[in-house]
Amino acid sequence: MDLFARSWTALRAAVADLSDEDFTRPSGCTGWLVRDLVCHLVVDAQDVLITLATPADGEPTRDALTYWDISDTPPTGDDPLDALTVRLAAAYEDAHLLKFRLDDVGSAAGRAAELADPSLRVGTRDEVLTVGDYLSAYVMEWTLHHLDLIAHLPDAAPPPAEGLARSREMLERIAGSAFPPSFSDQDALLVGTGRRAPNDAEQAELGELASEFPLCLG
Repeated sequence: MDLFARSWTALRAAVADLSDEDFTRPSGCTGWLVRDLVCHLVVDAQDVLITLATPADGEPTRDALTYWDISDTPPTGDDPLDALTVRLAAAYEDAHLLKFRLDDVGSAAGRAAELADPSLRVGTRDEVLTVGDYLSAYVMEWTLHHLDLIAHLPDAAPPPAEGLARSREMLERIAGSAFPPSFSDQDALLVGTGRRAPNDAEQAELGELASEFPLCLG
């Protein structure tokens, strides 16, 4: 629960520090500018609020690891929902409006997470999870999108180190394989999720593990 809050606070702070020009730069998400990614974060925050307000009966059907749908095909940006996000982001026109919207809805999502009972069962995507598992899954969501946000912004603050470490651990548990210790947490996440290809040295380090990646999480 605490790591969810730290990761989400850091990501929102990184968005708050963006200049208007930064919003027009590419993000780490194929086909999306930074403004499109920020619009997606608004939708993510809304999803958190909706899920935390949707109690569910029955035993959990997913946990923090099995929450993710796994594909070995990186997104192309052609998905209809991805295209919708681009149109929604363009409708804001002024970057400050997007910043305000994320701060408004994002702060509410953060407060709702702090108040939620970790053992409560909630429903999302026709699945049942505990609040604790749901918020744990979102640590990876926030961390990966923080990396996407700063992909072409070298002076921007990175995600919290503890969020990077937890997300790497989760990715390795999902994959059933660990990255070589020579990989930083950030590089393991970028290569492991297909956000960039391994260089020659990394490919050699991975060896047979290279066939296990990327894992594209959805």
